Amino acid sequence: MGAGGLVQGYASGVFWQGFGAFFTPIIDTFGWSRGGTALALSFNRIESGGMSIAVGYLLDKYGPRKLMSFGLFVTGLGFIGMSQMQSLWHFYVVMAVLTFGMSFGTFIPIVATVGNWFVRKRSRAIGLLMSASAIGGMLVPVLVWYVDAVGWRDAILWVGIGFWAIGIPAILVTARRPEDKGMLPDGDPVLTQTGGVLQDPVRERRIPIMTALKSRFFWQLAIGTSLGHLVSSTTLMHIDAMQSFDISRTTASIAVFGFAVGSFVGRLGMGFIGDYFDKRYLLAISFNMQILGVLGLVSLNATVGGVFLGQWGLVIYAAFFGAGFGSSIPVRMAMIGDYFGRQTYGSMLGWMSTANAAIGAFGPVFVGIMFDVSGTYRTPFLLLIVVLLASGPMMLTLETPARVKARFRLAARNADMAEAELKAEEARFQD
Repeated sequence: MGAGGLVQGYASGVFWQGFGAFFTPIIDTFGWSRGGTALALSFNRIESGGMSIAVGYLLDKYGPRKLMSFGLFVTGLGFIGMSQMQSLWHFYVVMAVLTFGMSFGTFIPIVATVGNWFVRKRSRAIGLLMSASAIGGMLVPVLVWYVDAVGWRDAILWVGIGFWAIGIPAILVTARRPEDKGMLPDGDPVLTQTGGVLQDPVRERRIPIMTALKSRFFWQLAIGTSLGHLVSSTTLMHIDAMQSFDISRTTASIAVFGFAVGSFVGRLGMGFIGDYFDKRYLLAISFNMQILGVLGLVSLNATVGGVFLGQWGLVIYAAFFGAGFGSSIPVRMAMIGDYFGRQTYGSMLGWMSTANAAIGAFGPVFVGIMFDVSGTYRTPFLLLIVVLLASGPMMLTLETPARVKARFRLAARNADMAEAELKAEEARFQD
């Protein structure tokens, strides 16, 4: 988990949360529009989502080492290529390469591997893992300083090399399942023949992927979390948005640091809480916190009813959006395992990520185009809040894991009975 957390934290610090440090300098260098540049970020989400299904399938079949080796190598090449780009179409190409590499090298392989190592403690394990991403986000002010000091081209070049330096050692210690190391999930004692503690292996019924995809639960969870992803996908543009609200680049980077601290607290805290409380309610709470955080963002230096709000919104943004965004991650990742089990965890995580990306991809391009049209980031973010309001009720009305698993067992029994009847009919026909 430590090795995966290191890779995930680095990827988050330099890309998922930290790419905003490069966004404005790149635009200033080439004079590209926000909408045109953000479109590449949206394509990034679409491509990532489209590949998630294949990544999940290949992960279940071949394990994490091969996928991560290939993915992190390509990711490093993508960043090095970005450092040399000269036109907008170059940006689109290198973003496609980056997405391809990071899809195989980060997130799904790492989260699915950790999810396979835990059952009872899955939520807290994923919370600990994803807290590394938040720690990476805390380094954004350092990244902003580094970009301003050496220029965005040299900074991106060394970021790419960093993926190789961090990724190679991490891959060497990665294992698909605890059983591959002679261990059991959650650190439970292993069955021995020498008087040690006896422990049966964890047995979970394999749920066919197509059966899971036909369930109402899957699509309700997918759509509800995708609405949250629609908002969180715009984090790459938050520094630029704050600057448009007359917040200095340095202050904006400090606010992103505060967001990362809130995200760290949310991931770690909700990861532990998630093993003891109903995850449906926790996920709804996290989305409502994000709504308050985005309200803080759009309130920056705004005048409402004749009252100038100043910069107090930075505190609200950092605390609520950071904690809300962070707390939603371990909960929804653990829910996939709770409902669908370990055997197809990678594939189900891939399908869920695809659904999230399909909707979340519209976030950056919508915000960028609306800015080009209206000249402000306030309008698009306010509209995203309205959309996010629907996510809470969708989470609260989800069925419990026990009911969903009972439906899967009933469907499996019916399928077995139908197959037995078919075989009996074929035998009678042959006689």
